[in-house]
Parts: sequence; C-alpha cells; structure tokens
Amino acid sequence: MPAWKAPAVLPAICYAIFVAVFILDLFTPQLFVAAILLNVPIALSSLALQRRLTVSLIVAAEIANVVAGYYNGVFAGKHWDALAIGDRFLLATSFLLVGYMTLKTQDLARTAGLSDARSELAHRERSLRLALDRIRESLNAELVLRAVVREAVALFDAEVAMLTLDTPGSTSIRYVATARQPAVAVEESALPPEVRSLLARHWDGAGLLERESGDTVADYALEALRSNFALVAPLIVEGRDLRLMLMRNPQIAQQHAALLERSNVIRDLVYALAHDLRTPLAAANTTMQQALRGQYGPLPEQYRDVLEATLRSNEDLSRMVETLLLVARYESGETSTLREAVDLADIARQVRDELDASARERGVTLAVDGERAIVSGDPAELRRASVNLVANAIAATNAGGHIRILTNARNGVAELAVEDDGFGVPVELRGHLFERFGVTPERRGGGTGLGLYIVRRIAEEHGGSARYEPREPGSRFSLELPSAMAR
Repeated sequence: MPAWKAPAVLPAICYAIFVAVFILDLFTPQLFVAAILLNVPIALSSLALQRRLTVSLIVAAEIANVVAGYYNGVFAGKHWDALAIGDRFLLATSFLLVGYMTLKTQDLARTAGLSDARSELAHRERSLRLALDRIRESLNAELVLRAVVREAVALFDAEVAMLTLDTPGSTSIRYVATARQPAVAVEESALPPEVRSLLARHWDGAGLLERESGDTVADYALEALRSNFALVAPLIVEGRDLRLMLMRNPQIAQQHAALLERSNVIRDLVYALAHDLRTPLAAANTTMQQALRGQYGPLPEQYRDVLEATLRSNEDLSRMVETLLLVARYESGETSTLREAVDLADIARQVRDELDASARERGVTLAVDGERAIVSGDPAELRRASVNLVANAIAATNAGGHIRILTNARNGVAELAVEDDGFGVPVELRGHLFERFGVTPERRGGGTGLGLYIVRRIAEEHGGSARYEPREPGSRFSLELPSAMAR
C-alpha cells in the first residue's frame, strides 16, 4: 500500500479547516463565536513540523477574527455586542497561546530528533571503528572475509549475513554468519535464480529490499531466502567483487513498522477531519442558500454578490473534502465491492448532461459518440472517474474548443475515452499524471492533484487501467476495463 504523503496533505487540511471555519464564523450570530475552532488548524500544524505554516495560521486567525467580528456587527445593523467583542479579544489571546505551545512543541520535537540522531550516529561510528579494528587483525584474505561477515551481523543487528563471491559458472562461494551461531559457515552451491538476479541488479550500489514492495525480483528473492527484509551492499577485497546481504534485520523491520504506523495515523487523521468537516460545510452552505432565497429578508445587491462568491468557494471546499475522504478510503483499502452490469455509453450520457452547462459557460462544445460497452462494476465509482476526466478536459480547453466522450468495446476490452483539442500536457509531466498529487500546472484549473489519481485507482479496482495519449492539438484520456458484453 502506498504511504500517505503527510507533508503534502497536512497544510492543505489545515488551510481547508481554516477557510471552512472562517466562512462559518462570517454567517453566524455575533454571540456564536465559531472562530474558536481556528485553534484546530493551528494545533494540527504541529504534526507538519513547519514553523512557517504555524506562524501563517496564527496571523491569519488573528486577521480572520477581526474581520468576522466586524462583519457580524455590520450584518446585525452595525451593532457590535460588548460580550461578543470580549469573546473576540479572548480568542485573539488563545490563538497566540495555542500558537506558542505549537511552536514550542515543534522545537522540542526537532531537538529530540536531532539528539537521538546524533546519539545513534555516534554509536554507529564507534561500532564501525571496533569492527574495522577486528577485521584488520589478519592479513589473510580468507580470515578477512570471515571477519567481514561475522562483524556485519553485530554491526547491523542482522539475523543472517551472507557474503557472496562472484565466481564463474552456476555455483558460488558464500560465507554465512548468523546472530545465534558465532562460527562462519562456508557454502559452495548454486544460488536460487531469483537471488542471483537480485545480486546482479545490485552490482554497482547498495539496495534496501522488502517484501510486497511492488518489486517482483525482490519479492521472489526474499521468498527464496525466507526473509521479509534485506540489505545488499557491494564490496571489493583484493580486486574480487563480493556482495554482502543482510537478512531479517529487526531494526529495519521496526523502522518500517514505525513508518507504516505514522502513515496510518496521518491517514486516519485526515479521514476523521475530512469526515467531520462535512457537517459545518453543509450547514454553512444551507444558510447561505437560504439567505440568497430571501428567507432572512431582502439583501443588498453587493452583499448578494459576496454571498454567491462565498457559496462557490464553500462548494469547492466541499468537493475537496469529498476527494480527501475518497483518497483516504482507497489508501486504507476500503474499496467498493458492488458489481453490476454497467453500460459505459449510459455513463457518458449522464456525465454530458451533468457537465454540459459548465462546458457551455466556457464556450466549449461537449458531445458523446457512444457505442454499447458493458462492464461489471460500481456505477457510482465509474461515473466519478468519468466526471473527473471530462471536468479536466473542460478546464484544459479554450473557448471554441471541442470535447468528445467516446465509448466502445473491442477484443474483450471496454473503453471510455475523453478527447479534447485543448492545451495538452507537456512531455516532462506526462509520466506523473496519474500519481497522487501529480499536479499539472499547465492544465488550467489547478486542483488538488488527486483527480487523475482517483481515476487510476477506480480503473485498477475494476481490473482495468487509465491511459493518456497526446493529440495534435489536445489530449486523450481513457478508462480501459474488462468487457462484460453478453456472448
């Protein structure tokens, strides 16, 4: 499972919470001081260990507190309640206090991390010097090789260390030491082909390997060695090429487990925060829509314009929250199990009807050229992927441009493709289009960088793939899924 990118996600979450709370604070009564929730993104920023992020949130919170307080008074007929003003003053103080504690927490975390790192480095350097001294005690090459593999077990806290000599033919000479057996065993036999392939790949540099990492060669080699982790390093002794392999290193396993645990904590935190943001965003959205409909009395035209702009921003935040929830769900392995017959041509027509107004607003023609293409899948998921592709195409196409949604089924593969004659994608960005946070600035609309990642994950969950092909001009993005056409 890919690790969650905390440094990229946390600032976005902090700012999303900040904006959502600010909007809520603007449209609530004076005595309901929602700005107290601005302490949440300030405190949350401590996890990112970015001092600049925390300071910017403190300053922004102070400004937002004043703006919202003033705006509430204006909306109440230019009357500012004394109790509300006192609450605002206390809030301003709390922002400084929470911010100060957050900054001190970050400083202490950095200091503790540096101290631990220096201590670990000093211990490693001391152990390395002692190991080298013991290796140098003999000038005999055979004894040196035995000493190297024996010291490697202690130096790297490995359970098994294996030193392999490069020899002609299918056999190899190996020196093997284990943590439980001080004597070094010498073996001469054929290496499993998976291990030989792995050692050949690391002929020029070291490599850290782990099971289920997506590296097929490493997976097969570690399975043959009955190990979950290994470190391969090249050595040269008297002109002879050697490979040192350290297996089942408990320290590596602990570090991997700790990293995975931190990744899971951040993922769960993002999931919880994004889920809890739904309610205030929905409440603010409902309140603003009611105000626009005149349920709170007539509105000045200038105020109506501001309210409409704020409503659009709120809807953008809601979409971002839904996107974060979806990504967190995929990262946790919670995928849809619904499978039913779905015609991609129907999906294409639904997406056209939904986004046609947006396309016309930009002066873009949106058309469907759909043949029947039946797949087995979750219609909501497939529709979401298709909406993402078409929305990207609309954002990437100038006025007067054309977008076509194509569907077909050939040779057991059903395809939904979106073709545009827009800006296209620069060559240097094409390899990262479907990655998480693979933002393409040249494609208008910016976005979170998660749209195409979601498309790829949905395609893969349905046993298919997402593809990009350049056009002149424009781009072609497609979903390719196993066809379920009746035979």
